[in-house]
Amino acid sequence: MAVTIEDIKKLKELTGIGLTDAKKALVEAEGDFDKALEALRKKGLTKAEKKGDRETREGLIESYVHSGRIGVIVEVNCETDFVARLPEFKEFAHQIAMQIAAMAPKYATMDDIPSDVYEAKKTELLESESLKSKPEAMREQIVDGQLKKYFAEQVLAEQAFVLDDSKTVGELIKEQIVLRGENVRVSQFKRIELGVTE
Repeated sequence: MAVTIEDIKKLKELTGIGLTDAKKALVEAEGDFDKALEALRKKGLTKAEKKGDRETREGLIESYVHSGRIGVIVEVNCETDFVARLPEFKEFAHQIAMQIAAMAPKYATMDDIPSDVYEAKKTELLESESLKSKPEAMREQIVDGQLKKYFAEQVLAEQAFVLDDSKTVGELIKEQIVLRGENVRVSQFKRIELGVTE
């Protein structure tokens, strides 16, 4: 694939790296945009990853009700009141609320899964009959993959974004971090469905 100036600009905008580094990443990935972006993520060069540890004390609470049957309230945080008041940030929070209504995640990120829940599932998978015939060194790797797959549907950041399934919600959040120039995160949410109690 050829490296286009549009892809170089898009990669620069999305990651915050320079034009030269963006071009170099695309050349190394033989023009494959997704491959270049993934390579930069692995190197930890993206702007989003650098901002991901910064404190988020501002933000807003957004709600969404679907057909009077499903209700969601979500807290989306950022670093400054200025960003929290942007109409685009409110729209992003609304999209997150719609995602939660549609996909019913239990946790915001993989880190939010209680350790006892995670360990119980890990033990269950390690003790499964299908793994007993595998070499011990391979078992951990296989189980790690199975755990990620099992929890992917339950974790908001791992779910495919309902309005554009070419990306995950986690990638959508990273795009917001790059666009806003500050850390953004979903800190908590509650989903209520008519007639369903947890």
